[in-house]
Amino acid sequence: MNGLELIEPALADYELIDCGGGAKLERFGDRVVARPEPQALWQRSLPDEEWARMSDATFRRDGGRDGGSARGGEERGQWMRRDGAPERWTMRYDHGAMHLRMRLALTGFKHVGIFPEQAANWDFIYDTLREMSSANASSGKISESNSATENQPLRVLNLFAYTGGATLAARSAGADVTHVDSVRQTVTWARDNAELSELGDSIRWVVDDAMKFVRREVRRGSLYDGIVLDPPAYGRGPDGEKWVLAEGLDEMLTLCASLLRPHGFLVLNLYSMGLSALVARTAVHTRFGVPPREQFGELCFSDRAGKQLPLGVYYRFSR
Repeated sequence: MNGLELIEPALADYELIDCGGGAKLERFGDRVVARPEPQALWQRSLPDEEWARMSDATFRRDGGRDGGSARGGEERGQWMRRDGAPERWTMRYDHGAMHLRMRLALTGFKHVGIFPEQAANWDFIYDTLREMSSANASSGKISESNSATENQPLRVLNLFAYTGGATLAARSAGADVTHVDSVRQTVTWARDNAELSELGDSIRWVVDDAMKFVRREVRRGSLYDGIVLDPPAYGRGPDGEKWVLAEGLDEMLTLCASLLRPHGFLVLNLYSMGLSALVARTAVHTRFGVPPREQFGELCFSDRAGKQLPLGVYYRFSR
């Protein structure tokens, strides 16, 4: 499929209950949380009293900012928990033969360890890899640039990989995965999710600055069948390396174009407010050329009143 598209994933264990007034009310598994959402510029559909009644935990800003979290630039704060509400719990996601189990927790940067809108990309990664594996098995031949064969797993590189949803999707499809994130605690969290999902093998866990890692991979002549890019607007590497999306994206795409096999796929997410799907598409075309199959647009959820909340720009292609 080609063209601008709005995608709203379906997750049994997630629901956007209400949004507005700069916040959103969400259900993850059997727990409901309220937290800031800068793009929810309209009025809430439910009264504040209903939000307070439903919420197991509510995030309150304290004015500080994070200089090195996985997403970067997030406001610090604390969660106000209802008596007896846990700080940690789990949720599930199923798609075909993919069965993911992920640990959630109340962090100091309003996140809970999962970006549910990314389920649309998990499906794409899983389905694309299964299709590629079937094609390789049918031909039994090595494709261009030393690609995987029936007896050699496909290889996926997940950069800025956070708690590993895309990593687990790729591993569920049988791929060998290299998972790269600059925050050691986040990589540990991703490994926990892999164990919960019984997918802990054939994943290479790397704590490193993403740009430094891909530069080394290019020098090594490494090749991958799929690359996932989920960069923050701002961030820091483990040794204080500075990442600014507007300054680093073009070089990152240039390097990734050298790492991707001719038949491979790419997934790119952009969370910076003000950047459009056309920005992502043009940036990719500049370095990868125009692929035969591409999708680009926004990921979103609708609340119970039907209000649609945009939650990020995506671009992806397969060859």
